[in-house]
Amino acid sequence: MNLRSEPPLRRKQRTPDFALTMDEIRAVTAFAMSSAEQVLPLFEACHPDDSRPRDALAAAAAFVHGGRRSRAQRVTAPAAHRAGREAAAPVPFHAAMAAGDAAASAYLHPLADAAQVNHILRASAHTIRVFELRPSDEYGDSVERIVDLAAPLVIDVLRRYPRIGAGTNRVSQLVHQLDNRLRDERTPSPRHERGAERR
Repeated sequence: MNLRSEPPLRRKQRTPDFALTMDEIRAVTAFAMSSAEQVLPLFEACHPDDSRPRDALAAAAAFVHGGRRSRAQRVTAPAAHRAGREAAAPVPFHAAMAAGDAAASAYLHPLADAAQVNHILRASAHTIRVFELRPSDEYGDSVERIVDLAAPLVIDVLRRYPRIGAGTNRVSQLVHQLDNRLRDERTPSPRHERGAERR
Protein backbone atom coordinates (compact mmCIF):
# COMPACT_ATOMS: atom_id res chain seq x y z
CA MET A 1 0.00 0.00 0.00
CA ASN A 2 1.34 3.42 -0.93
CA LEU A 3 1.28 5.56 2.20
CA ARG A 4 2.63 8.67 0.55
CA SER A 5 0.15 11.54 0.51
CA GLU A 6 -1.36 12.12 -2.90
CA PRO A 7 -1.66 15.61 -4.38
CA PRO A 8 -5.17 17.10 -4.27
CA LEU A 9 -7.34 16.65 -7.33
CA ARG A 10 -7.21 19.63 -9.62
CA ARG A 11 -9.69 20.99 -12.09
CA LYS A 12 -8.90 19.72 -15.59
CA GLN A 13 -6.71 22.24 -17.42
CA ARG A 14 -7.32 23.26 -21.01
CA THR A 15 -4.61 22.28 -23.45
CA PRO A 16 -2.44 25.35 -24.15
CA ASP A 17 -3.04 26.91 -27.55
CA PHE A 18 0.55 28.17 -27.93
CA ALA A 19 3.86 28.28 -26.09
CA LEU A 20 4.27 30.80 -23.28
CA THR A 21 7.40 30.72 -21.16
CA MET A 22 7.72 31.86 -17.58
CA ASP A 23 10.15 34.57 -18.69
CA GLU A 24 7.51 35.89 -21.09
CA ILE A 25 4.92 35.97 -18.31
CA ARG A 26 7.42 37.79 -16.10
CA ALA A 27 7.86 40.40 -18.84
CA VAL A 28 4.09 40.92 -18.93
CA THR A 29 3.95 41.27 -15.14
CA ALA A 30 6.89 43.69 -15.19
CA PHE A 31 4.99 45.85 -17.69
CA ALA A 32 1.80 45.77 -15.61
CA MET A 33 3.75 46.53 -12.45
CA SER A 34 5.63 49.45 -13.99
CA SER A 35 2.29 50.96 -14.97
CA ALA A 36 0.64 50.48 -11.59
CA GLU A 37 3.61 51.78 -9.61
CA GLN A 38 3.12 55.21 -11.16
CA VAL A 39 -0.27 55.70 -9.49
CA LEU A 40 0.17 53.81 -6.21
CA PRO A 41 1.11 57.05 -4.38
CA LEU A 42 -2.28 58.50 -5.29
CA PHE A 43 -4.00 55.60 -3.53
CA GLU A 44 -1.75 55.88 -0.50
CA ALA A 45 -2.30 59.64 -0.26
CA CYS A 46 -6.01 58.93 0.29
CA HIS A 47 -5.64 55.72 2.31
CA PRO A 48 -2.23 55.81 4.03
CA ASP A 49 -3.03 52.94 6.38
CA ASP A 50 -4.16 50.49 3.69
CA SER A 51 -1.21 48.42 2.44
CA ARG A 52 -3.18 46.06 0.20
CA PRO A 53 -2.26 47.62 -3.17
CA ARG A 54 1.39 47.92 -2.14
CA ASP A 55 1.34 44.28 -1.01
CA ALA A 56 0.00 43.28 -4.44
CA LEU A 57 2.82 45.13 -6.18
CA ALA A 58 5.35 43.50 -3.84
CA ALA A 59 3.96 40.08 -4.80
CA ALA A 60 4.18 41.02 -8.48
CA ALA A 61 7.78 42.18 -7.99
CA ALA A 62 8.74 38.92 -6.26
CA PHE A 63 7.58 37.00 -9.32
CA VAL A 64 9.20 39.42 -11.79
CA HIS A 65 12.55 39.06 -9.99
CA GLY A 66 12.60 35.29 -10.30
CA GLY A 67 10.25 33.95 -7.64
CA ARG A 68 7.67 31.31 -8.44
CA ARG A 69 4.03 32.08 -8.99
CA SER A 70 2.46 31.45 -5.64
CA ARG A 71 -0.36 32.07 -3.26
CA ALA A 72 1.08 35.57 -2.74
CA GLN A 73 -0.19 36.79 -6.12
CA ARG A 74 -3.47 34.89 -5.80
CA VAL A 75 -4.23 36.45 -2.41
CA THR A 76 -2.92 39.98 -2.80
CA ALA A 77 -4.56 40.62 -6.18
CA PRO A 78 -8.17 40.29 -4.97
CA ALA A 79 -7.24 42.05 -1.70
CA ALA A 80 -6.05 45.08 -3.69
CA HIS A 81 -9.25 44.96 -5.74
CA ARG A 82 -11.27 45.02 -2.52
CA ALA A 83 -9.23 48.03 -1.38
CA GLY A 84 -10.19 49.74 -4.62
CA ARG A 85 -13.88 49.01 -4.21
CA GLU A 86 -13.70 50.37 -0.66
CA ALA A 87 -11.82 53.51 -1.72
CA ALA A 88 -13.26 56.94 -1.22
CA ALA A 89 -13.01 58.23 -4.80
CA PRO A 90 -12.36 57.18 -8.42
CA VAL A 91 -8.62 57.96 -8.41
CA PRO A 92 -7.71 55.64 -5.50
CA PHE A 93 -10.15 53.07 -6.88
CA HIS A 94 -8.35 52.83 -10.21
CA ALA A 95 -4.91 53.00 -8.59
CA ALA A 96 -5.72 50.04 -6.34
CA MET A 97 -7.27 48.11 -9.22
CA ALA A 98 -4.09 48.63 -11.24
CA ALA A 99 -2.02 47.14 -8.42
CA GLY A 100 -4.33 44.15 -8.10
CA ASP A 101 -4.27 43.55 -11.83
CA ALA A 102 -0.47 43.69 -11.85
CA ALA A 103 -0.32 40.84 -9.33
CA ALA A 104 -3.02 38.91 -11.23
CA SER A 105 -1.07 39.21 -14.50
CA ALA A 106 1.28 36.51 -13.20
CA TYR A 107 -1.51 34.05 -14.01
CA LEU A 108 -1.75 34.82 -17.71
CA HIS A 109 -2.71 31.61 -19.52
CA PRO A 110 -1.63 30.46 -23.01
CA LEU A 111 -5.20 30.20 -24.27
CA ALA A 112 -6.46 31.78 -27.49
CA ASP A 113 -9.09 33.75 -25.62
CA ALA A 114 -9.38 37.52 -26.00
CA ALA A 115 -10.28 37.79 -22.30
CA GLN A 116 -6.65 36.92 -21.50
CA VAL A 117 -5.66 40.29 -22.98
CA ASN A 118 -7.04 41.83 -19.79
CA HIS A 119 -4.23 40.11 -17.85
CA ILE A 120 -1.72 41.90 -20.08
CA LEU A 121 -3.30 45.35 -20.33
CA ARG A 122 -5.87 46.04 -17.65
CA ALA A 123 -3.40 47.29 -15.03
CA SER A 124 -2.17 49.79 -17.60
CA ALA A 125 -5.73 50.76 -18.56
CA HIS A 126 -6.55 51.55 -14.92
CA THR A 127 -3.34 53.58 -14.73
CA ILE A 128 -4.31 55.60 -17.81
CA ARG A 129 -7.73 56.18 -16.27
CA VAL A 130 -6.02 57.74 -13.25
CA PHE A 131 -4.08 60.01 -15.60
CA GLU A 132 -7.36 61.02 -17.24
CA LEU A 133 -8.95 61.81 -13.90
CA ARG A 134 -5.87 63.71 -12.71
CA PRO A 135 -4.72 65.52 -15.88
CA SER A 136 -1.28 67.01 -15.70
CA ASP A 137 1.36 68.24 -18.11
CA GLU A 138 3.70 65.84 -16.33
CA TYR A 139 1.82 62.86 -17.76
CA GLY A 140 1.74 64.03 -21.38
CA ASP A 141 -0.10 61.66 -23.70
CA SER A 142 -1.10 59.01 -21.17
CA VAL A 143 -1.53 56.21 -23.72
CA GLU A 144 1.86 56.85 -25.31
CA ARG A 145 3.41 57.05 -21.84
CA ILE A 146 2.25 53.49 -21.20
CA VAL A 147 3.09 52.24 -24.69
CA ASP A 148 6.67 53.36 -24.08
CA LEU A 149 6.87 50.96 -21.13
CA ALA A 150 6.01 47.90 -23.22
CA ALA A 151 9.11 45.91 -24.15
CA PRO A 152 9.09 44.16 -27.54
CA LEU A 153 8.65 40.83 -25.73
CA VAL A 154 5.37 42.04 -24.21
CA ILE A 155 4.11 43.07 -27.65
CA ASP A 156 5.13 39.70 -29.05
CA VAL A 157 3.14 37.92 -26.33
CA LEU A 158 0.13 40.18 -26.90
CA ARG A 159 0.06 39.33 -30.61
CA ARG A 160 -0.46 35.63 -29.81
CA TYR A 161 -3.93 36.41 -28.48
CA PRO A 162 -7.06 37.43 -30.39
CA ARG A 163 -7.85 41.12 -30.38
CA ILE A 164 -10.16 42.21 -27.59
CA GLY A 165 -13.29 44.19 -28.36
CA ALA A 166 -14.22 47.52 -26.85
CA GLY A 167 -16.50 47.19 -23.85
CA THR A 168 -18.99 49.63 -22.43
CA ASN A 169 -16.95 51.08 -19.54
CA ARG A 170 -13.94 53.37 -19.86
CA VAL A 171 -11.37 50.85 -18.62
CA SER A 172 -12.42 48.20 -21.14
CA GLN A 173 -12.32 50.85 -23.86
CA LEU A 174 -8.77 51.73 -22.81
CA VAL A 175 -7.77 48.05 -22.89
CA HIS A 176 -9.11 47.88 -26.45
CA GLN A 177 -7.26 51.07 -27.40
CA LEU A 178 -3.98 49.85 -25.91
CA ASP A 179 -4.41 46.47 -27.57
CA ASN A 180 -4.71 48.06 -31.00
CA ARG A 181 -1.95 50.59 -30.35
CA LEU A 182 0.58 48.01 -29.16
CA ARG A 183 -0.14 45.54 -31.94
CA ASP A 184 0.59 48.31 -34.43
CA GLU A 185 3.93 49.09 -32.75
CA ARG A 186 6.65 48.37 -35.28
CA THR A 187 10.09 49.59 -34.24
CA PRO A 188 11.40 49.16 -30.67
CA SER A 189 12.74 52.40 -29.23
CA PRO A 190 16.41 52.64 -28.16
CA ARG A 191 15.14 52.60 -24.59
CA HIS A 192 13.54 49.20 -25.21
CA GLU A 193 16.73 47.87 -26.75
CA ARG A 194 18.76 49.01 -23.74
CA GLY A 195 16.22 47.34 -21.44
CA ALA A 196 16.54 44.07 -23.37
CA GLU A 197 20.32 44.17 -22.97
CA ARG A 198 20.01 44.58 -19.20
CA ARG A 199 17.65 41.60 -18.80
